[in-house]
Amino acid sequence: MAIQSLFIMIVVLALLLIIGAPIAISIAVSAIAAILPTMSLDITLVTAAQRIFSGTSSFSLLAIPFFVLAGNIMNQGGIARRLVRFVDTLVGRVPGSLLLTNIGANALFGAISGSAAAAAAAVGGMVREGQEEAGYDMALAAATNGASAPSGLLIPPSNALITYSLVSGGTSVAALFMAGYIPGLIWMLACMVVAFIYAKRKGYGRDGRAFDWATFGKTTLDALLPLSLIVIVIGGIVTGVFTATEGSAIAVVYALFISMVVYRAMTFKDLVRVLIDSAETSGMVVFLIGVSNILSWVMAFTGIPQAIASSLLSITDSPLLLMLIINVILLIAGTFMDVTPAILIFTPIFLPIVTSFGISPIHFGIILVYNLCIGNITPPVGNTLFVAIRVGGNTLANVIPYMVGYYGGILAGLVAVTYLPALSLWLPGLMGLL
Repeated sequence: MAIQSLFIMIVVLALLLIIGAPIAISIAVSAIAAILPTMSLDITLVTAAQRIFSGTSSFSLLAIPFFVLAGNIMNQGGIARRLVRFVDTLVGRVPGSLLLTNIGANALFGAISGSAAAAAAAVGGMVREGQEEAGYDMALAAATNGASAPSGLLIPPSNALITYSLVSGGTSVAALFMAGYIPGLIWMLACMVVAFIYAKRKGYGRDGRAFDWATFGKTTLDALLPLSLIVIVIGGIVTGVFTATEGSAIAVVYALFISMVVYRAMTFKDLVRVLIDSAETSGMVVFLIGVSNILSWVMAFTGIPQAIASSLLSITDSPLLLMLIINVILLIAGTFMDVTPAILIFTPIFLPIVTSFGISPIHFGIILVYNLCIGNITPPVGNTLFVAIRVGGNTLANVIPYMVGYYGGILAGLVAVTYLPALSLWLPGLMGLL
């Protein structure tokens, strides 16, 4: 029954995606089609409706629309410019400093906004003029912008990690947030190393002026308020002062205050547009989570995870080889799917398998998100990469040769995160969250 259901699910899902059906509808229809051979249509439809309702009736789920709204407010609030200046004062005397500034600002802005594409658009647009004036290869600049943007999805607050927490059966959001810091920094540092090597090969000099404490102090003060959002929200969640959902609401209030009152970079007209955009994005994500509950139910009922586990166990009983196989599957799948639907599909399949091998759900959540973020910058989908190419006014053919170096550095980081669990688990353990 499991093999038959899995085959039907994969075929129907693939056909619907090929013809351009929305991902949420594709997931729901493929899951229902997979269970119809063993259950009548009327019972299936009633149960599916109940699963959607139960999947969206979660207090924790409110964190996602709030964080989406906070990120969109930040996108409109003049935050990117201040973060770019702050990072530039730190790395301005390093060869290829504008590339390094792009990478560091992407990590900070991506963490605050919760969107890799938004980081690539906002930060990439800020540094492009300076890179052109300094004579940078704009294909390299676009590759640097795209490759570094997803690092912020690992650094909390992260909607991807919140989604994983919900789908995985309630894995601690606080623990996942703390676990994401070091892997996110590894991604950022890997991109910086590659960018520095490219800069040295091309003979790029130092773009910035000599380090000046007065300038550093001014740019730090300018960036302090946006960076404080991370400290306040994550600090409150980790210490138990408030929940992730309450923290997300605080993030909205804080973002509104600094964007509309302190920086005066947003009007009420802008706010209306931001609210509409946030509602559209949140509705899509919440509906995806609801229909993924149908998928989880079908998999549990038909025994698909157990069948996949048995197949993998017939290949190997080594946790190291198992994780290699799972990584390859996720890397391939991530090139065709966005992060959120991929989390919803693959978490119920692989989580029971890896936990049976003694792998922490927190560690696996970081591996899963890291893998799928690579898909965000890999054709044929690669949304963030194509945003960076468009912002950089370039073409995929010109950018891909430079992306090869970045893929190498990022994949080296993935290997380290996969096979050195302490990179993910040390901070949560230090904070007493394991």
